[in-house]
Amino acid sequence: MDWTSIFQWFSNTWAAKVIADSIWLFPAIEAIHIVALTVLLGAILFLDLQMLGVVRRDTPVGTLADDLDPWLFSSLVIILFSGLLLFSSEAMKLYISAPFKLKMIALLVAIVFHFTIQRWVIRADAVRSRPAWNRVTATISILLWLTVGFSGRAIGFF
Repeated sequence: MDWTSIFQWFSNTWAAKVIADSIWLFPAIEAIHIVALTVLLGAILFLDLQMLGVVRRDTPVGTLADDLDPWLFSSLVIILFSGLLLFSSEAMKLYISAPFKLKMIALLVAIVFHFTIQRWVIRADAVRSRPAWNRVTATISILLWLTVGFSGRAIGFF
């Protein structure tokens, strides 16, 4: 697969040209992206802290996960859409960016981890308490999402 042609195609889209030619559109989309990321990381972190037993000990982790799902899912959709717009406007720059590659790998792993393994551990907790699995899962989740956030922030510096 030729990644160069894919990145080049994104950089030649109508949206990419509009965003790149605008003085305010990229910062506006980036602000939306960061706010949605903050909401997502807040929901994930709160859920992880609950799995670690730090907060909301009176609420079952499954109930908290159900309550946070709309926030998590809607912010993830906004992040993916705004991220695609931001990516398209500087695709060729990102083609050679190591932090961007790390962010994309960490994002994919974090999403898959959350919607598979972490969900399984959360649902299993409702049946039988497994504090060790909760702690391990929450720690991995926090590390994955911090990698997404920090590598995303590093894109502008490297």
